[in-house]
Amino acid sequence: MDSAGSRQAAATSVKVVGLIKLVDRDAFDEYRRQVGETVAKYRGRVAARGASQPFWWNELHCEAFDAFVELEFPTLDDAQQWATSEDYRKLLDVRRRAMRLTLFAVE
Repeated sequence: MDSAGSRQAAATSVKVVGLIKLVDRDAFDEYRRQVGETVAKYRGRVAARGASQPFWWNELHCEAFDAFVELEFPTLDDAQQWATSEDYRKLLDVRRRAMRLTLFAVE
């Protein structure tokens, strides 16, 4: 695929952004060890992750968060299938112990 095709493919992908408030570091580490495999199974990948930095503007009055993750999927359908899959549902108990999460898609 040429660079124009690569840019087009990247432009049509769907990002899933997670804003994370840590609750239990050990549970968070357990969750992180397992979640990537579920993302990959639905054609996704972890595009970025990191610690939160100070807000410059917060006109929506978002609650502070500790970390973020950005996932990338080829389509919104792939992202939806992952988020509602049995594979991911199996991680919900550990996720609930690990963090409070806001998760949303961006096209």
